[in-house]
Amino acid sequence: MPVSVDDAFARHDMAILYDSFNGDGPDREFYLRLADKPCRILDLGCGTGSLTLALARRGHAVTGLDPAPGMLAVAKAKDTDRIVDWVSGSAMDFTLDRKFDLIIMTAHVFQVFLDDSEASAVLASAYKHLAPGGRLAFESRNPLVREWERWTEPLTREKVEIPGIGAVEVYYEVRQVETEHVTFDTVFTLNETGEQRTSASTLRFPGRATIARLLDEAGFLTVDWYGDWKRSPLTPQSPEIIAIVSR
Repeated sequence: MPVSVDDAFARHDMAILYDSFNGDGPDREFYLRLADKPCRILDLGCGTGSLTLALARRGHAVTGLDPAPGMLAVAKAKDTDRIVDWVSGSAMDFTLDRKFDLIIMTAHVFQVFLDDSEASAVLASAYKHLAPGGRLAFESRNPLVREWERWTEPLTREKVEIPGIGAVEVYYEVRQVETEHVTFDTVFTLNETGEQRTSASTLRFPGRATIARLLDEAGFLTVDWYGDWKRSPLTPQSPEIIAIVSR
């Protein structure tokens, strides 16, 4: 099944910029704590691999899968000890010769799958690769909070110094909102040259009922729901819809 990869992820030069602006957040400890003893973990949509490597350094046997060549190149460059098995592939139709005790999709990866057929394919692939008693954990932004309304240039502009590149600024700007889908631009500006690099993205914002139905159809029987990274109960005001499901 073909998958479209945004420039911010596919291109190596853009992936370096993305990585510089997306450091560790409150989700990191949440996912690290899901595995309290060494186990087999699959990071679906592993991106530039920061969390993937942190899990491997804790003694887990970790596989990182991503369809974006730019992201994987950045991730592999960080893995100087070669402790992660990096795999190029789509979460919708991957086939690996192993089962996992824990599969994670972080950084709102679930939202890049834009309809029920894509999301169902991902969940079916994850289910197939879980060992008996294995768990799948992921999150999606709560559409009731309408976070995209704050994705404007004045509210999202940031600047960092990137070695070898210099000062770089980024901002996000929504282009279109249509039912569950939000299309927006990520705009990087290299201050030294004035060059702008823009990547367009579209995300789906499914609600809890939709996610619950998709999980049920995929065969997952037990779901624990949380509304934030402190494991607060999921409410209409929660910023996140976090699901931990078991085979």
